[in-house]
Amino acid sequence: MNSTEYGQVTVVVRRSLNIIHPKLKTLIGDYHSLTDLKENIVADEIFIALGTTLKTTPNKGEYYQTDHDYPVLASKIAKEAGVKSVFIVTAVGANANSKITYVKTKGETERDILALDFDHTHIFRPSMLMGSRKENRPLEKSIQKIWTVVNLILIENLKKYRGIEGKDVAKSMVKAAANQSEKVKI
Repeated sequence: MNSTEYGQVTVVVRRSLNIIHPKLKTLIGDYHSLTDLKENIVADEIFIALGTTLKTTPNKGEYYQTDHDYPVLASKIAKEAGVKSVFIVTAVGANANSKITYVKTKGETERDILALDFDHTHIFRPSMLMGSRKENRPLEKSIQKIWTVVNLILIENLKKYRGIEGKDVAKSMVKAAANQSEKVKI
């Protein structure tokens, strides 16, 4: 938020972030209330990093709503408001034709956001997101430790499967926003 590139950052979150900053405007909303917030969503760019897990959201309908419907709806609202660029985090291997629910959902989200035809669409496909979480996820912590070692052997074509810190994905998104030339960049 300290960037000179942005005069204001508006975030739509499901619950308070407990962060106060002069450039930050926080809107509390979810899939059901997002359309009620649309007059408050004025931007040049939209960044979407929303997602859940099947463990956290075992109901497949709610899972799909969080990982697909909500990002697509946010993108539609943004497009209608004149936003020119969308930046979205999906997942490595995202494919709308996959039989794997997670990969298929991320692929369908990409497909449907691409269909909105923004001037610029940037898709970020990280593998394992590393770093700390607010929720207690002991299994994920163990997997991250293993992944740190696995990262060392993932070379050449396998580099895309390397784990990455969430903050590094965010930095890449901001960097991409400063250098937009392609209509679609994955």
